[in-house]
Amino acid sequence: MPEPAETAATSADTAWFTDVVREHSTALVRYFARRGPRQDAEDLAADVFATAWRRRDDVPRDAVLPWLYRTAGFTLANGRRKHIDLPVEAVPETGSARIEHDPELSALFDAELRGALESVGERDRRILLLHAWEGLDGNELAEVLGISRSGADAALSRARKRLREAWGERMSF
Repeated sequence: MPEPAETAATSADTAWFTDVVREHSTALVRYFARRGPRQDAEDLAADVFATAWRRRDDVPRDAVLPWLYRTAGFTLANGRRKHIDLPVEAVPETGSARIEHDPELSALFDAELRGALESVGERDRRILLLHAWEGLDGNELAEVLGISRSGADAALSRARKRLREAWGERMSF
């Protein structure tokens, strides 16, 4: 029979997790729906919540949503790797294999913006979309990226600058 303290901890964990799911499930489903097939969004969000439950002691209580977004990024990358059928010798040494159709960019209706975002590089695009679509900046963006607050501010600033430059190059034609 469990000790009373264990029951209280389990009850507290369950209450915490229920609140996390209730508060953040819509944001996570939207995150995935913007980046891939809508029919996969709920399943991928459920995978993130399963990870959160398993690693509940590692989830920072003051930064739950950034932790969930960071985990969602890993989940999305793992899911995409499963669908890319490349022989090992065809995998590039740096960067990621470019898929002909990027679901994240296909959500954008403006072809010029899509082209500019495509040209800034994967990391800058991720930073810009986390900021624009998920509303993250400052400490939350730093948490998702796994860097300091000043590093996140600088990364966002550089990504914006590169996007402006890419946009300018596309508009000068």
